[in-house]
Amino acid sequence: MTKPAPRTAENPPPATRPSTRTAGIRPRTPFALVMSSVLLLTCGLGAPAAAAPPPVTVPSLDAKVSAVPSAKLGRSWHAGCPVPPSGLRLVRMNHWGFDGKVHPGELVVGEQAVTPILRVFERAFQAHFPIRQMRVMAEFDGSDVAAMAADNTSVFNCRSVTGDPAEVSQHSYGNAVDINTLENPYVDVNDVVYPPAGAVYLDRSRHDQGMIHPGDAISTAMREIGWLWGGRWSPPDYQHFSANGRAITAGPGSNHVH
Repeated sequence: MTKPAPRTAENPPPATRPSTRTAGIRPRTPFALVMSSVLLLTCGLGAPAAAAPPPVTVPSLDAKVSAVPSAKLGRSWHAGCPVPPSGLRLVRMNHWGFDGKVHPGELVVGEQAVTPILRVFERAFQAHFPIRQMRVMAEFDGSDVAAMAADNTSVFNCRSVTGDPAEVSQHSYGNAVDINTLENPYVDVNDVVYPPAGAVYLDRSRHDQGMIHPGDAISTAMREIGWLWGGRWSPPDYQHFSANGRAITAGPGSNHVH
């Protein structure tokens, strides 16, 4: 029998077949390893959480009360007025406008009238009762006629009664308010309508926005705080509410003041 030749460097053993467990599999590259790690991390943590929605801002009256700077009084106050500046307060608060948006407003109010005024305008705000504008009378140089023509809402103004200069207006005490003066006109003792453009609103069967009617948010809140409405007087003063219904110095023949 012939013996097999000895294995030497010149006669190497036959090549070994690749294992079936590793055949055809290429070694992983660093990129493949990184992607696998990302996939595992994503599967472990799950999908990213959705961003939280922004907080909803709810409109509010946001009232702020302070002393009254002299610039906010201007010509609406002068020496001899029945209430000194120290007895007045500046009320800054929001109100709904005729455009359906919230606007800032300002009133100068007698110190004793701050709480009832805030109660009324809080009710009006909750009911979305629209107010054209709310500016202090200093911006109209204390002119009631100019303020009414601008459809302004205001409280304090040291002056005589418009159309009846012999009487002192309750507004001089800071406890009377005029609201939406165009839609709620005033008729003086001589049957003159203020503002003139408001004459069409003497027809109280109308229900235009800003008009005041019995049972609405304004008249109801005013009744609850005990303030009287000039809309029930003859001649009427639909814009006017006051704590006592008349000026303190009104003569015995007066049945209303503005």
